[in-house]
Amino acid sequence: MSLSISVPESSHSGDTEDKPFLDSKNGKDDLLTYDVEKETRSSGKASPCNNRYSISTIRCYGVDLTPDTVAVAMVYFVQGVLGLARLAVSFYLKDNLHLDPAETAVISGFSTLPWLIKPLYGFISDSFPLFGYRRRSYLVLSGLLGALSWSLMATFVDGKYGAAFSILIGSLSVAFSDVVVDSMVVERARGESQSMSGSLQSLCWGSSACGGILSAYFSGSLVDTYGVRFVFGITALLPLMTSAVAVLVKEQPVRGSANGQNLPLDSAGFIDSSKDNLIQLWEAVRERNVFLPTIFIFLWQATPHSDSAMFFFTTNKLGFTPEFLGRVKLVTSIASLLGVGLYNGFLKSIPLRKIFLVTTILGTAIGMTQVFLVTGANRRFGISDKWFAIGDSLVITVLSQASFMPVLVLAARLCPKGMEATLFATLMSACNGGSLIGGLMGAGLTRLFGVTKDRFDNLATLVILCNLTSLLPLPLLGLLPRDNSNSDVNSFDSGDIEIKSN
Repeated sequence: MSLSISVPESSHSGDTEDKPFLDSKNGKDDLLTYDVEKETRSSGKASPCNNRYSISTIRCYGVDLTPDTVAVAMVYFVQGVLGLARLAVSFYLKDNLHLDPAETAVISGFSTLPWLIKPLYGFISDSFPLFGYRRRSYLVLSGLLGALSWSLMATFVDGKYGAAFSILIGSLSVAFSDVVVDSMVVERARGESQSMSGSLQSLCWGSSACGGILSAYFSGSLVDTYGVRFVFGITALLPLMTSAVAVLVKEQPVRGSANGQNLPLDSAGFIDSSKDNLIQLWEAVRERNVFLPTIFIFLWQATPHSDSAMFFFTTNKLGFTPEFLGRVKLVTSIASLLGVGLYNGFLKSIPLRKIFLVTTILGTAIGMTQVFLVTGANRRFGISDKWFAIGDSLVITVLSQASFMPVLVLAARLCPKGMEATLFATLMSACNGGSLIGGLMGAGLTRLFGVTKDRFDNLATLVILCNLTSLLPLPLLGLLPRDNSNSDVNSFDSGDIEIKSN
C-alpha cells in the first residue's frame, strides 16, 4: 500500500492513498470491435454509383471511438500512468523525510484538497471560456501545471512542506483535467440508459486501469535502480500528454455576441450567465433525488482506513522492497481493469442498492484477511507473506472498483444540460470529501493505537476496526434509487432543470 495523489475516484477515485487501492443499441458490448459497412453513394449527376468499403465505427466497451472519445480515454490513461510516481512518493516521505504513518496519512489527505473544490473548476470551465474554448484550453493548462509540479519534486523539494505543496499542485492538475473530461463524458451520457452510460464509464476507467498497468511494475524497479528523484523527473513528462490530446477535442469556439467576439469576463451577459448557473446548480443539488444519494456516497466514503499503517508494516516489518511493491501494484492495476469488466459485463443492469450491499459485505469480509498478514497466521497455512499480499490485494481491488462504478454512472445521469462539469464535480467532491474525512480519521486512529514506523502491536486491532466501520452506511441504502428505472431521475425534469435519462 502506498501514498497516492487522488484521481477519480476517484477517483478516481477520490482515494487519498493508492490501495494494494455509445452505441450499444445493437447489443454489442465487446471489449474491442469494429464494423465495416458497405457505402453506396450516388451523385446528383448522371454518373454510376460508387461503391466502397470503409471503417464506419471502432468500438471499445461498446463505445464508438471518435477523436473526442479517444481524447477522453487518453486523459484517463494519463491519470492511470501517473501512478508511476506513487511508490516513489511513499518511499520519499518514509525514507528521505523520515515521516511516521500518521504524518504520511495527513499529507495524503492534504493532497486531496483540490478534489474538494471540483465544482469551482466546473464553474470556471463552463463559464470562463479561455481563448474561446471551455474544454481544450483547460486541458492544455492542466497538463503544463502537472509537469511543473513533478519537475519541482525532481529538483528543488527537500522538506515535507515543499513536498506537500508540490503534491498539492500535481493533484490540482489532475483534478482540473478530470473535471473537464467528466463534463465531456456527461454530455454523452445524458439521455442514455444506465447500461449505455455504464459502457462509457467503463471505457474511461478501463483506460485509467491500462495506464496503471503500464506504469505499475516500473514504478518499483525504477525506484530501486535509479532513486525517487529520477522517477519524479520521468513523471514530469507524462502530464504533457494531456496537453497534446486537447487538439482532438471536438469543440466549437464560444462566442459572446453577434459580432463574433469572445465573451468578456466583465460583461452583463457573463454575470447573468454565472447567476443562472449558480441558481441551476442549487436547484439541482437541493432536489431530493440528487441530495439523498449524495449523502449516502459521502458517508460510504467517510469510513477510516489503515493504508498508511499497512504500508509501513509491509516495508519496515516484512521487508517488502520497492520492486516487489511494484509487482503488487501491477496486480492491483490488472484487478482494477477486471473490476471494470465485471461491472460492465454483469453488474451494470443490477439495482444500485444490491450492488452496494453485496460488494460492501464481501469487501469487509475479505479486508479482514489483512489481520492474517499482520499476525503471521498466513504462514501457518504455508502461504508466504508476499503471495498472501498479492492475492489479498487482487480480490479487494476487484470488489472496490466494481462497487465504485455505479457511483459514477448515477452521478453522470443526474446532471442537467449546460452545466455538466459543475454538477458532476459537485457530486464527485462529496465523494472525495468523504475520502478525506476517512483518511484523516484513519490517521487519528493510527496515532491513537500507537502505530508508528517501527511499532505495530495494535495494528491488527486498527485493521479490524477500520473494516467494521465500512458496514455503517449500509442501513442508509434506502437513500439510493430503488431500481434501474428512470422514474427517479425523471422526477425532477421540471422548471429550469432539464435532465433526460432515456
